[in-house]
Amino acid sequence: MGAWQARRKTLTSTWVGGAYINGTAEVIMRSGLLWCQAPVGYALSLVFGGLFFANKMRTEGYVTMLDPFQNKYGERMGGLLFLPALLGEVFWTGAVLAALGSTLSVIMELEPRPAIIASAAVALFYTLIGGLYSVAYTDIVQLFCIFFGLWISVPFAMTHEAVHDISINATENWIHPIAVADLPVYIDNFLLLTCGGIPWQVYFQRVLSSKSALKAQILSYIAAIGCVVMATPAALLGAVAASTDWNRTAWPGPVPIPSEDLPMILPMTLQYLCPPYITFMGLGALSAAVMSSADSSILSAASMFARNIYRSLFRHAASEREVIWVMRAAIFGVSAMALAMALCVESIYVLWTLCADLVYVILFPQLIAVIYIKKSNTYGSLAGYVFGLFFRISGGEPALNIPAVLKYPGYEEATGVQVFPYKTLSMMVTLFSLVSVSYLTHHLFMTGKLPRRFDVFMCIVNIPDEQMILASRESLDEKTKFGLYGKENGGKVNPALKFSSEDLITTGDGDSDSDSKPGLIQ
Repeated sequence: MGAWQARRKTLTSTWVGGAYINGTAEVIMRSGLLWCQAPVGYALSLVFGGLFFANKMRTEGYVTMLDPFQNKYGERMGGLLFLPALLGEVFWTGAVLAALGSTLSVIMELEPRPAIIASAAVALFYTLIGGLYSVAYTDIVQLFCIFFGLWISVPFAMTHEAVHDISINATENWIHPIAVADLPVYIDNFLLLTCGGIPWQVYFQRVLSSKSALKAQILSYIAAIGCVVMATPAALLGAVAASTDWNRTAWPGPVPIPSEDLPMILPMTLQYLCPPYITFMGLGALSAAVMSSADSSILSAASMFARNIYRSLFRHAASEREVIWVMRAAIFGVSAMALAMALCVESIYVLWTLCADLVYVILFPQLIAVIYIKKSNTYGSLAGYVFGLFFRISGGEPALNIPAVLKYPGYEEATGVQVFPYKTLSMMVTLFSLVSVSYLTHHLFMTGKLPRRFDVFMCIVNIPDEQMILASRESLDEKTKFGLYGKENGGKVNPALKFSSEDLITTGDGDSDSDSKPGLIQ
């Protein structure tokens, strides 16, 4: 299999994992098909990512998603933007571990919590041992297992004697209509999943490793189709579970199935509605899906920390060996935080949704600004960060027991649910604050209404002379590189893919740095 075909498969598996499969079946059983927004939302995020961001990011030759932020807004601001990216990966990994725990609890008849802890230990072990190879190989195995393992299970589950025809009473069992009063929440969540699915390192690491910008876009579109196809068997099994008389199965628990057991509904369906050999294949598919998702998410968060936080902020002279050891230590930290989330939040689908929350509110408008708004600067980025985060946290989060401080119209006191689309409002606040403060500070400094010395972030007029020289030299080098490689590779060369003497930036004392790319703000 060629490198391009391998990247196409791993890009599809960026979203198609254990949380994706288990969460799809869970939400159909819990709320109905129309509330299963994540597969469509994340598929659209890949389409929009390919249309508006993949080309520009790949053309610039960045290595990680945080590189454009640190180049334009400075390393410290990039460090702040790492936090929502990290939390997104932690929630995502937590959902993955919860999915693996639910599968193991059914297979091995364990309690969910010990199963989740065991799943975290397994994921940590093979991520440390396998590294990037574990991502590549488990991704390929994962998609193969999901496609065959789950699809083979569908006809056996549908024909079980306890299962009613899913087309009969479908609106009562698994296609629940959406009430008019729920439309604001519905739209809010759909926008969160669609736009919040774009600014992810696990997505951009595939995009930025593509041979050209055009191929990065094509990979995104193919992966979007793969997301919908891979969710189909899980959706059908969720509909089967909702149409089953569980009293006529070997399920030992109470009926109707309690809410705390619904995250295990997909492995339960495979266990109690399929023959043993089909159950083995289906549960094997789930396990493969979960393991693939865990390692890629953990590694992406650890690599961003090692490169964009440790090396950029604390140890500019860190060697590659030192960065690798820091990344290994970060793998432990990310795994521990994800395990805590998996143990605290019961629903896999809730964790799956929460992972895109701060990414949508904070990172998505920041990504728009850094790519498309030339006059955006560090002042605007910081203002958008602070105001957006304030409005989001003030809105509360019932899943994490965070009370609402700002109670929007339609707030439900009993449940703590905000009916108003406050997440989208918070995202708009971030974008508006970023743009308005950026243009305001740019105007004030450029017209001299604010003296140069007040440009404390040194991003508009108070720019050190040596940085201006380095920026000019870099611009000349990049024009040369674009002329050499632009037509073939669709833009600048990603230093992670191609390294040559042309990528070295030579300072006045003869030292070279192949890893840092000086911007106007440091």
